[in-house]
Amino acid sequence: MIRELLNLKKGSKIIFIQKDNDVIIRNSAMVALEKIQNSFDGEAERLGLETEEDVVNFIKEYRKTKNGH
Repeated sequence: MIRELLNLKKGSKIIFIQKDNDVIIRNSAMVALEKIQNSFDGEAERLGLETEEDVVNFIKEYRKTKNGH
């Protein structure tokens, strides 16, 4: 079923994408998630984050500066 293929539940929203003479039906939540993931692409490298510990330390430092400490 299309509903299962797109992982749609009752009330899920879909998006229609026209590409040339084709129409593609996508789960709009998945499209949004892909856009978010793509926007983060390369950010870890740019910030010099190589390990999970680097990420944790970065977040701690960010919170300190944000809270004025």
